[in-house]
Amino acid sequence: MSAELREAVAGLMGRAREDLAQLVAYKSVADPKLYPQEECTRTAQWLIDAFAEVGLQEMSMSATPDGSMAVHGNAPAPTSAPTPAPTPAGGDAPDVPTVLLYCHYDVQPPLGEENWHTPVFELTEKDGRWYGRGSADCKGNIVMHLTALRALKQVYGDFRCAIKLISEGSEEQGTGGLEEFVPKNPELLRADAILVCDTGNFAVGVPTLTTTLRGMTNIDIKLEALGSPMHSGMFGGPAPDPVAALVAILASLRDTEGNTIIDGLENTQRWEGVEYPPDQFRIDANVLDGVELIGSGSVADLLWARPAVTILGIDIPPVIGSASVVQASASARVSLRVPPGADGKAAQDALIAHLQRRVPWSLRCTIDRVAVGDPFVGTLQGRGFDALKSALEESYGRPLATAGQGGSIPLCNVFADTFPDAEIFLMGVEEPLCLIHAPNESVNPSEIEHAALAEALFLERYARTGA
Repeated sequence: MSAELREAVAGLMGRAREDLAQLVAYKSVADPKLYPQEECTRTAQWLIDAFAEVGLQEMSMSATPDGSMAVHGNAPAPTSAPTPAPTPAGGDAPDVPTVLLYCHYDVQPPLGEENWHTPVFELTEKDGRWYGRGSADCKGNIVMHLTALRALKQVYGDFRCAIKLISEGSEEQGTGGLEEFVPKNPELLRADAILVCDTGNFAVGVPTLTTTLRGMTNIDIKLEALGSPMHSGMFGGPAPDPVAALVAILASLRDTEGNTIIDGLENTQRWEGVEYPPDQFRIDANVLDGVELIGSGSVADLLWARPAVTILGIDIPPVIGSASVVQASASARVSLRVPPGADGKAAQDALIAHLQRRVPWSLRCTIDRVAVGDPFVGTLQGRGFDALKSALEESYGRPLATAGQGGSIPLCNVFADTFPDAEIFLMGVEEPLCLIHAPNESVNPSEIEHAALAEALFLERYARTGA
């Protein structure tokens, strides 16, 4: 029935665009200081109505510990689903498996509407792509789920597998609401396979499973030197400058080639999967002409296999409005991405110790732990993996690629700890040209179409393997 599913998905792309236009119109930034909380609540209700219309039952929303609403529902195994083959020993056929579909409905802030070429919260087609905040991350993945389920319903009358849905309302804020909700509600979400649809392909048209995620740790460092800012002409020289001290400390986190160097952390690991051509990375990362890439390894090594430090922000007076004073204090937020094989807490400890050892002039130093998360490695074998691999390859018409992701999804580790027997896969409609988290986010509609077909094919094939 592959041809029928392909035709059904293609025929649903008009509906997919309508769905995405409605979703993008909601300003579902999970920060009440920026947008009213009602925007997130209205988005959650849209999901409840949409998935209920497709055929999921018990669609509702539940509050999580951070105040955001998790949307969930289910569809039991259909009586018409294909009967899995008996075991080789001649035992009874296993039950039809259960698949948990994950997505999140909150989005990143616009980062300045003046930086957008199209309206931020209005789905706009331009050069074959659909633009708008959340069009890819992650509302495009919501539409992918809906399109796959509609296609299965159209062709088979059911979803082939038992289905559970969980959609998060604060993923972009990183406040961990769903991470606390999952362990407290295991039976609500227990499944044989989990599709974490918040990643995507290495490039448009290249079917890709994200097999690793870097962990992440954030810390805030503050250096204090004086009781108040002091005139730089009268006191500059012997008065310790905390801004200069902070600059020196932060500079110690990289060598002259740009490699991250933190005492006690390995930084020579190699990536064994797909390579990332430097020229393509320059385009994807919007690197200016003439500016060199940093680091001594390959792009894939540096992006997916090694630690990477980033200075997220510095609290000092801006140039415009600054005065001729030695500052009393200076602060920075430092982020460290942690590769697979490392421990998030141990990496955070190493970062803090590295910084503390380099504080000059006996300045007062305060370091606060802001966030920490471990790396993640997804499923690379099993019945679900085989079914998903064949589904992706058939949908896209080319072999499967595997890639890492520099970003972090702490929820994946929570899923793995709560459901140790589940196969966990990361996929979706996002690819480098989407510019997720940046101005001018967009999605290629062909990615929604191919990913939705792959999901539909997977559910049909996985149903035949049994749980």
